[in-house]
Amino acid sequence: MSQAGADPAQENSASKGTLRVVQLYPRDMNIYGDWGNALVLQQRIRWHGYTPELVEYNVGDPFPDGVDIIVGGGGQDSGQLVIQDDLQSRAGVLKDLAEDGAPMLVICGLYQLFGHFFKTRTGAVIPGIGILDVETHGTDERLIGNVKVSTPEFGEVLGYENHSGQTTLGSGVRPLGSTPKGMGNNSSDGHEGARYRNIVASYLHGSLLPKNPAIADFLIRTAAERKYGSFVPGHPDDHYAELAREHAARRPR
Repeated sequence: MSQAGADPAQENSASKGTLRVVQLYPRDMNIYGDWGNALVLQQRIRWHGYTPELVEYNVGDPFPDGVDIIVGGGGQDSGQLVIQDDLQSRAGVLKDLAEDGAPMLVICGLYQLFGHFFKTRTGAVIPGIGILDVETHGTDERLIGNVKVSTPEFGEVLGYENHSGQTTLGSGVRPLGSTPKGMGNNSSDGHEGARYRNIVASYLHGSLLPKNPAIADFLIRTAAERKYGSFVPGHPDDHYAELAREHAARRPR
C-alpha cells in the first residue's frame, strides 16, 4: 500500500483536520483517467482548509483504517476478474462504511461490482458485493460518447461514457439523474448512475470530478460532517472547472 498526501512541512496549525481518501484498486481499476477523481479530492480538500491524506488500496494490501472517503474507478473485464476475490473479502468493511454514511464515489467497473453481479456477454458471472441494488449484463452494444445528466442534487453533470455492460436499478437505489444527452445506465430507461445513502455511482469517466466540483464538494462536506460534526467550506478556485464544463457542454454526443 502506498500513500501520498500533503507534505507535512506544508501543513500548519490552521488546518481544520485531516480527511483520508482511499482509492480502491488503482492498479487494476483506473481506466479513462479515473485517478483524476482522487487528485481532485486531494486538491479541493486543501482548498477547503483541511489536510488530505490519499491512500491507495490494491489487491492484497491491508485495508486502511480511519477511512473518510472511498473512491474507485473502472476497468476492463480482466481487471474486474483480478480484483473480485479481494473485493469479496472486503465486502463486510465496505458495507459497514456505506451503512455508517461514509461518502463514496464508484465509477463504471466498481459501480457494477458494488451491485449484485456483472454477467458478461459470454455468460460468465462476476459476483458483486451487494451494497447497491443494481445488476449489470454485458451486451454486444457499446454505449460511448459525451453525456449530460440532469440531477436533483448536483445540477447538470457532464462526463463521458464507454461501456458495454448495461445496468438496471432495483427499488433499493435511485438514479443519479436523467440523460437529455447520452445513454447512462443502459440503452432504454434514460437514467444515469445510482444513489444510495452517501454513495454516488456513475458510468461517467473523463474523469468525472474535474468537471463536476459539486459532487466533489458533496463528498468532502459529507466526510467532514461525519468525522468532525460540521463542515466549514473554504474558497476553491473553480475557474478551470467552469471552463471545462463550458467546453464539455458544447461537445456533440
